[in-house]
Amino acid sequence: ALLVEHGGDLVEFGGSLRLSCAASGLNTEHYSIGWFRQAPGKEREGVSCIDPQGADMIYSESVKGRFPISSDDAKNVVYLQMNNLKGKDTAKYFCATALCAGPIFGYKYWGQGTQVTVSS
Repeated sequence: ALLVEHGGDLVEFGGSLRLSCAASGLNTEHYSIGWFRQAPGKEREGVSCIDPQGADMIYSESVKGRFPISSDDAKNVVYLQMNNLKGKDTAKYFCATALCAGPIFGYKYWGQGTQVTVSS
């Protein structure tokens, strides 16, 4: 199984990006998928998670209300829409199979990550 992230970029403060997590060899209808981020010198943080049915989503306080998560099971892709980006959102973003609980726990399958940099 493989998870591949796309969509990271350099973006201005207050701008938007949409990250995608494309799954192959596993079905997003059978796994919860989480988004995580890690900035240099900081611990990895789980920011959002969506259950296999796409019905339940959870968010960290740092992104709640700004980063809606969604899934397209027909395409086997999970998205993270990032709005009103701030400097503190600068990090490498990863998707992974996950347990959607507090805190979000990633396990087994991880992508290689995509870099998001927010300029002031």
